[in-house]
Amino acid sequence: MKRLSGMTLLEVLVALAIFSLAALALLQSLGQLSLGTGRLADKTWADWVAENQMAELTLQNVWPPLTWTSGESEQAGERWYWRWRGVESTRPGVRMLEIEVARRREGAPVTVLRTYVVRR
Repeated sequence: MKRLSGMTLLEVLVALAIFSLAALALLQSLGQLSLGTGRLADKTWADWVAENQMAELTLQNVWPPLTWTSGESEQAGERWYWRWRGVESTRPGVRMLEIEVARRREGAPVTVLRTYVVRR
């Protein structure tokens, strides 16, 4: 009796199932990577908006009030909403400046920048 060499239908189906699972895992990881890249771009632009606000306040020598001050600006063709406030510290004449930047006016902040300001 002659023995045939080759793969059975069952072996082909098992190999195909393994390949499809691997392909699905790869597609899922690529999807997550693309979402992460978009979030990273948003975070970078929001950081720049916050740093611009900090630079403006520093140049204007603003002593930050303890209430929120809000506004909007454009960066990379997108509208960004920011707000900032002063937070009392344990040292007199020093306040923490907290700047939040969001994509929507009442949305969760994409980034928060904190620094300290000394009263002059």
